[in-house]
Amino acid sequence: MAVVEQARVDVRAPTPTRPRPAATLPGLAIAALAALLGYAINRLASPVSPMIVAILLGIAVRSLGGHRDWMRPGLTFAAKGLLRAGIVLLGLQLVAADILDLGFGPIAVVVTSVAVAWLATRWVGRRLGLRPATALLVATGVSICGASAVIGMNEVADGEEEDVVTAIGVVTVLGTLCLVLIPGLGLLLGLDHTLIGLWAGASIHEVGQVVAVGGAIGAAALATAVVVKLCRVALLAPLVALVATGRRTATPTRDGRRSRPPVLPWFVIGFLAAMAVRSTGLLPHAVVTVLSAVAGMLLAAAMFAVGTSVDLRTVTRGGGRALATGAAGTLVLATASLGGLLLVGAGS
Repeated sequence: MAVVEQARVDVRAPTPTRPRPAATLPGLAIAALAALLGYAINRLASPVSPMIVAILLGIAVRSLGGHRDWMRPGLTFAAKGLLRAGIVLLGLQLVAADILDLGFGPIAVVVTSVAVAWLATRWVGRRLGLRPATALLVATGVSICGASAVIGMNEVADGEEEDVVTAIGVVTVLGTLCLVLIPGLGLLLGLDHTLIGLWAGASIHEVGQVVAVGGAIGAAALATAVVVKLCRVALLAPLVALVATGRRTATPTRDGRRSRPPVLPWFVIGFLAAMAVRSTGLLPHAVVTVLSAVAGMLLAAAMFAVGTSVDLRTVTRGGGRALATGAAGTLVLATASLGGLLLVGAGS
């Protein structure tokens, strides 16, 4: 009997090479144009987030067959590099003193209601059979700050593009509803304008939506709404760190070893550093304004890149359950925050 020796084949994948910087330029240029268009539409309809417009444009490009190979290197870089840089610069919106000026009661209410809503949303998502990554991203978007929180959390959640888009779609729809319902219910309940502003900041998802509500009600409501909302934004860093810590002991690698992601990813450290720099008061207002606009552009460009990777058929299959999950979390957040604010006598 002949003995046949089978040659041993090295099946290890070759180490990927980074694309040349010039190769990323076309895709980055397309992403930048999409971000600019998002801001142009935002100028016409201020409650509409440029990031939402950008991600919808990206989905449209993918669905209509406009995605090309020459765009891929730049879009890949935008979806990761620009995204992380944008999150770092997002910290410049936060001033620690403004948050502390709210007082212990309102801060405690915000932290408690965010925690309760985040846990409740994830629980509902599990009960409805939602993908774990989708449930996590929906919970984070609902409880923290909408689309920005979704994309920030996904850096440690490792969700697919469809998970990100589904979660952003949910918080956009629900945030838009809250844009009308929260001030309407506040006036119906006889709440004063300051308390309505506090409630809006504690329960509406997107920063732009909170600004729109506060501005429509009055100057007092706008000031309190924005500060409370930024208090929720500040909770993004500890929440991401909490999830990353859990993943350090719960995520196996292919060879059976445990993966050890950092407790604080570098972009979260950068976010906190940017917040610390802004809190010193050393940065001129003009510089903060420019850098905040840059942050928005970077995040919008990243969202376009994410959108070009999305298969709409996959998103629509889990959309109903994700929307129900987000609605439950939104209801918990709104109820807990209003009850807590009334309990501590905020706004009176």
